[in-house]
Amino acid sequence: MKIVTWNVNSLKVRLPHVLDWLAEHRPDALCLQELKLEDPAFPHEELAAAGYQAVSNGQKTYNGVAILTPVAAEDVARDIPGFADEQKRIVAATVNGVRVICGYFPNGQAVGSEKFEYKLRWLAALTEWVRDELRRHPKLVLTGDFNIAPEARDAHPDWKEEIHVSPQEREAFRALTALGLTDAFRLFEQPEKSYSWWDYRQGAFRRNFGLRIDHILVSEPLRAACRSCTVDKAPRKLERPSDHAPVVLELDA
Repeated sequence: MKIVTWNVNSLKVRLPHVLDWLAEHRPDALCLQELKLEDPAFPHEELAAAGYQAVSNGQKTYNGVAILTPVAAEDVARDIPGFADEQKRIVAATVNGVRVICGYFPNGQAVGSEKFEYKLRWLAALTEWVRDELRRHPKLVLTGDFNIAPEARDAHPDWKEEIHVSPQEREAFRALTALGLTDAFRLFEQPEKSYSWWDYRQGAFRRNFGLRIDHILVSEPLRAACRSCTVDKAPRKLERPSDHAPVVLELDA
């Protein structure tokens, strides 16, 4: 089974890239973030022609998430139960017996800001919900753009901003893994300075000045089934790319 997360930073703009990637890699679940379009505008016809269907949770201009699958997804859920939020950041579904949660985590803007406090509240609510989901679905994958680089090695040494690397954000990431989730990327030996996001500015991708903020966390019953987890940089090299690259998990499940 192949599960992928990719912040496409506008599905309307990046749809040709997504369709080409689907045709080449044929994932069992492609989790997309930052769609930047409402559900009525979702490109179901184009995806159906490529052999995929989708469940989405979108909004105009900002945010938005979707899970693309070649088979019908089951038990679909949207948003964090009990957490009042106008921002569309969560969609979940069961795919081939695996519970897949796709999230676009808040950016936080700056440590100490109102948006940062919202990020911490959102993370706390997510953690409690995922705890419940794990009780119902032992085989679970939590994936998406976390907007958190969980360890020092996940940020370029010259990264000077507090956001994405603050102690509060990293502690929130550890709270998620403490539920019984494992960062699949770190199950395998990886190259130094492995990142999944590079700013558009100042030649960041060319200089590999990035952050690893796109993650795939797996529950304990899936840990032994993981075969590889990699960042596919190829789409980041295309014309008009997303600033994120897909992260690809392959597992026996």
